[in-house]
Amino acid sequence: MVVEVINTGTELLLGDILNTNFQDLSKELNEKGFNVLYQTTVGDNEERILEVLDIALKRADIVITTGGLGPTRGDITAEMVAKYLNIPLELDQLSLDKIKAFFAKKEINMTNNNIKQAMVPKGAHILKNIRGTAPGMVVKTLEGKLIILLPGPPSEMKSVSSLEMIPYLEKHCKQQGIIHSKVLHLRDMSESSVAAQLDDIIMGQTNPTIAIYARKGEIVIRITAKSTTLIEAELLISAMEQVVRERLNKFIFGVDDETLASALGSLLKKGKYTIAFAESCTGGLASSMLTDIPGSSNYLLGSVVSYSNMAKNKVINVRQETLEEYGAVSQQVACQMAEGVRSLFGTNIGVGITGIAGPEGGSDLKPLGLVYISVTNEKGTVWEKNIFNGSRSDNKLRSVMSAFSLVIDKLNEL
Repeated sequence: MVVEVINTGTELLLGDILNTNFQDLSKELNEKGFNVLYQTTVGDNEERILEVLDIALKRADIVITTGGLGPTRGDITAEMVAKYLNIPLELDQLSLDKIKAFFAKKEINMTNNNIKQAMVPKGAHILKNIRGTAPGMVVKTLEGKLIILLPGPPSEMKSVSSLEMIPYLEKHCKQQGIIHSKVLHLRDMSESSVAAQLDDIIMGQTNPTIAIYARKGEIVIRITAKSTTLIEAELLISAMEQVVRERLNKFIFGVDDETLASALGSLLKKGKYTIAFAESCTGGLASSMLTDIPGSSNYLLGSVVSYSNMAKNKVINVRQETLEEYGAVSQQVACQMAEGVRSLFGTNIGVGITGIAGPEGGSDLKPLGLVYISVTNEKGTVWEKNIFNGSRSDNKLRSVMSAFSLVIDKLNEL
């Protein structure tokens, strides 16, 4: 069955709020076999909401709205659905009782405008909202199509969707089959290089399918299969994964929710190695990302945010003459940072990162995005030069990802 999601809220169009609702809904619905083929975002405007409802119901079997179920005058989704279907709104007493109980429990006086949240299109099936006041609703059209209204706050939307909407759809819609995906994470390759390696597979794909995209400093390959059962889908994916790994396995560091930080942590833990970071332009981001991994205290012994030349010189013993001759952003300084922090903490591995994250501070000789990374251990010191072209935060993240990757390469030598 074809699904369209309509996200309502002028704040979404203005960019004030990041729309995570569609991402969560799409994942959940696709896993259940529903084809989410369209999404629309529309402001809190009567004419435009009616227009997108009309378009959606002409091309989709199920239309799901998010937002616009609150108590304010701008919350008009339920009213517009009722108007489009030419049916009245009516008070749902059970929903009103729940709203009153919600405020009573918090010892807050309920204002009259909250009664609006209990007004639903006549004949609607109520989807309970255990996290907020606005109930979800399911309304059937004369043609048998479904309009499902979900609250906008992400925690409420996810709760109503998982606990109420999905069970309703599974009960009232014919078996949709399974759409299942597996994600492979790659390092040290560009999106175009991966695409070139897999071009013949992509051109001939049917089921499963392959999608390639860049995300947060890495390349992702998503293998998706549709079948009647999860086991059958996994078998299809496994066969395709084997073909992909035959070509790209040395670049694949993880699957599904694994991150480059967790992959690095696993290698450090397995080898009983310890590590320390000296960070300049990344400002502690590498250390922060590694400490997001449970158990990282077993291998991360410490780090130094050596942002100033004084800190580089006095804390991790970068030589003053090196700073003066080559400048803080140089391979020589990066190497001495790695060696100095390794000596300071007595670790197996030391990492130095120094660069110009931007958006200011670049020059012809040292452009914005220039980053030097060095990794050292008992076998010696290596370094690499990168020139990134993203925003400041993008350049910091890509610097960290490159540093993790370089450490993994160094660990594989041991």
